[in-house]
Amino acid sequence: MRLLRRRWGSALPAAALSLLLAAGAAPAGTAPGPPEPVVTTDRGAVRGRAHGAYDTFEGVPYAAAPTGPLRWRLPEAAPAWRGVREAAAPGARCVQLPPLGPGGPSGSEDCLFLNVTAPPVRDRGPLRPVMVWFHGGGFQNGAGDPYRPDRLAVRGGAVVVTVNYRLGIFGLFGHPELGGAPNFAVADQQAALRWVRANAERFGADPGNVTVFGESAGALSVCAHLVSPASAGLFHRAVVQSGSCSTTMPPRSLLPTLGTYEPFTPERRTAGDGAAAAVRLGCGHPAGAAEAVTVQAGARQAGAGQTRAVDCLRRLDARSLATPELMRRFSLVSYGNASLPTEPRRALREGRFHRVPVMQGTTRDEMRVFLGQTLAAFPVTDRAAYRARLERSFDAGTARAVEAEYPVDTYPNPAVALATLLSDASFTCPSLRDADALARHVPTYGYVFADGDAPNATGLPEVPGLPYAASHGFELPYLFTSVPLAAPQRELADRMTGYWTAFARTGIPAAAGAPAWPRYRSPASVLNLAPGAGGIRTVDPRAAHHCALWDARWPAAAGPG
Repeated sequence: MRLLRRRWGSALPAAALSLLLAAGAAPAGTAPGPPEPVVTTDRGAVRGRAHGAYDTFEGVPYAAAPTGPLRWRLPEAAPAWRGVREAAAPGARCVQLPPLGPGGPSGSEDCLFLNVTAPPVRDRGPLRPVMVWFHGGGFQNGAGDPYRPDRLAVRGGAVVVTVNYRLGIFGLFGHPELGGAPNFAVADQQAALRWVRANAERFGADPGNVTVFGESAGALSVCAHLVSPASAGLFHRAVVQSGSCSTTMPPRSLLPTLGTYEPFTPERRTAGDGAAAAVRLGCGHPAGAAEAVTVQAGARQAGAGQTRAVDCLRRLDARSLATPELMRRFSLVSYGNASLPTEPRRALREGRFHRVPVMQGTTRDEMRVFLGQTLAAFPVTDRAAYRARLERSFDAGTARAVEAEYPVDTYPNPAVALATLLSDASFTCPSLRDADALARHVPTYGYVFADGDAPNATGLPEVPGLPYAASHGFELPYLFTSVPLAAPQRELADRMTGYWTAFARTGIPAAAGAPAWPRYRSPASVLNLAPGAGGIRTVDPRAAHHCALWDARWPAAAGPG
């Protein structure tokens, strides 16, 4: 699932700033600012930028460039450097296509960079919590640098790290010659977490107090780390925003050509798709594609055994690989391998996950922004069209039950009714099922973001009759600096910043002056997050979002996928 965003914020030209510093000058009539901060990492020194209340270090490499022979290999250590490396601007974004509309690929394969935002590093005191952010974008686009976490650093006293990771075919490709599908995107994130463990204290942070958090594909990434053996010990708390381990989407719910959306897929399927793609790209033979469903036991480690097809693919230009079809096809995380031995939602149900506190939630109107982008091509204008959409997505019995539970006459129009039931089926109820599984073993906290007037920071035009309200990703401006907020929304943003950073610090989301957030023991203990008097309160979303229906019938009773 992809969340479409514009770039948030901009930086002053680093070259002009460097010239001023080199000349030792300051503008007439002003006092010189603090010196630019320099931190020595385990690979070399970096010079960031001082912003008064916080410092930033951008474009810091955490792994070697995965280019040439390192394409589709697990990340290796970044080379050390001498002298001081400038860290005043973000590094390249990973290769990706525009999230909407035509256009060729942008970015670079040399993209494994991270960005650090911290309270002034010169102000030494008690070590601060670390929050490591994994961006969304459906594993097809996005980057760490658009997210400006200065509020989390200044108000919350956290050191925040935002991370680039390989996307699409570069990050989630599989092939029998690779031993299957090693999930390079997840491995990149683990390499970033190892960088944090090695370097956090140099930025005034505690390497023993690391919270991973993410939204959409970033939340699915957090889910992967909760169940991945290779992530053990790399983090100590987790925040899952709109992308639980059980996230799904009914078939043909957005477009008639789309099947059921499942973000996690068996490794053998990815390896088979990779062998078939290699044939189409002139780097394999049809027999090899047929053999892809069997991954040889002796080639379980990426790069082991014969790699003639993969060597051929590594010689191809990135542009020939970054096609819409290939970037979309290889945007699912594979399980049944060393990275994810078990399907994540099953691992949660069976209690096979890392024992760390978890905060997890969704927005109230998740699917509105997605449905809004497809209504022109696949409209739902009346009761007959609404019923037809249900019959395309579900078996006959489930379609009748859904229509009875979501009668179209009780909503402003059929599009709102459809978006509501898809939000419940795809996000809200799966998230609550996961919360039930988590709460049996670890402290768990649930939320629903419900500001129906949240600003639209996606850059997408709203569709008449379908206000986006509290849609997918619309909580992000309350945590990251982006679009302006009204006064009641700024108060909510302060409360949310307090909750998120308190959880990162102690494992308990307790914000000063804010209502208490109860530990999740049943769906009736979920915290509603909205501005205004009574906006923050405990609610029971299972009843409001018809989860008894979805827990009984979906995804077990899906129509043909």
